[in-house]
Amino acid sequence: MRREVIRFQKKKLEKIVEQAKTKKILVFGDLMVDEYLWGRVTRISPEAPVPIINISSAQLRFGGAANVAFNLMGLGLTPLLVGVVGDDRMGNQFLEMMQKNGLPGQGVIVCPGRSTTVKTRIIGNNQHIARVDQESSEAILSETQEKLFEIFLSNIADISSIIIQDYNKGLVVPQLTQHVTELAERHGKIVTVDPKFENFFSFKNVTVFKPNTKEAEEALAMKIRDEADLIQAGQKLLAELNSKAVLITRGSRGMVLFEKNEDPVFLGTKALNVADVSGAGDTAIATLTFALAGGSTIKEAVTLSNYAAGLVCEEVGVVPVYLDKLISAVFRDQGK
Repeated sequence: MRREVIRFQKKKLEKIVEQAKTKKILVFGDLMVDEYLWGRVTRISPEAPVPIINISSAQLRFGGAANVAFNLMGLGLTPLLVGVVGDDRMGNQFLEMMQKNGLPGQGVIVCPGRSTTVKTRIIGNNQHIARVDQESSEAILSETQEKLFEIFLSNIADISSIIIQDYNKGLVVPQLTQHVTELAERHGKIVTVDPKFENFFSFKNVTVFKPNTKEAEEALAMKIRDEADLIQAGQKLLAELNSKAVLITRGSRGMVLFEKNEDPVFLGTKALNVADVSGAGDTAIATLTFALAGGSTIKEAVTLSNYAAGLVCEEVGVVPVYLDKLISAVFRDQGK
């Protein structure tokens, strides 16, 4: 096993960034609204042993695949976001947020009768107290699948890369994703995947497959207790999926890269102070794909994604990475 350090020359990193900014990346996955309710815990409820929180502020943020797209915007490009929302209040809020932030809306389909996925996080005294979810998780209808695939067909010539972000909310169904990955392969496009359990082995022949440790354990029906187990899991996934690379993320412990005919590469976290790992996976796959679109090697892309994930782990809540902070973090760590 290797603990490899990829060092970036300033000119090389600048070239990757400038080339990436000229590319178009399509993000396909479950769209969500992250709602944050901030307040102070005042006392324990007389009705049940739970805290009473006086809410002082509320905020809506992009969640799920939309957070991946927002991270790409923070890195300097405008992606095409493809997915569905419900014909409801939060669906309308989501579309308004897209317009406000300059995110094109032509890839988002409104589905009557379907709930927009909303994750409401309640934070009291700067601590995460509870989360309330509202969602529809049944598979999208066949006519919706056809509409979505038409979006891919009409944009495949213009995009360099596709990110598939699955949260098991019914959008990323095997039949559609098979058509999408086959289309991308025929056109020589980069495909990166952040999977969930239900469709885990539906993604064949992609560029990078990026589960976290828990997802790999569940899919392979094995416990990952140590580095030997981790290596076994990564090699099994490479063989089963025939992807160019598998990247297993480990939260505050960093990530491990597996490529065919090469030793695994272990990367420790770059977070100086881990406050919250929420959204770090979104940031990692966005940065990884951004770098690949800019012409980096897979190892260079993974290294940048590790820095980016470390930065967002230092923040409370789901936040995007920004290019200037990412570049500063890289060169600060490398002593330039």
